[in-house]
Amino acid sequence: MKNARRVPAVTSLPQSPRDEGDHRVRRYALTMTIRIVCFGLMFFVQPFGWWTWVFALAAAVLPYIAVVFANAGSDSTETAAESPMREIDAPPTAAPAPEVAPDVITIREGRTER
Repeated sequence: MKNARRVPAVTSLPQSPRDEGDHRVRRYALTMTIRIVCFGLMFFVQPFGWWTWVFALAAAVLPYIAVVFANAGSDSTETAAESPMREIDAPPTAAPAPEVAPDVITIREGRTER
């Protein structure tokens, strides 16, 4: 099985660049639509009060938030990296050998007297 190839699973593939770009554009357009609504409400909500300041703040801050979220990319599709190397299966483990008292062999160097 030297030439066996492991095909990546569909669920482990990242989102396609076109789909990710479409998602970013939709997110940006939604945030900017909310900004336009806040800008309009800033003038049309009567009487002017603290709501006017909330809408003005939202209209001023939402462009920055829209750009940051649009450039952040898609974090919801995190995938674990798969190794391109084929894993080698571990050999089966052998049964443990029974314990036997070892034979003692003594080796001495030097002259021996005969």
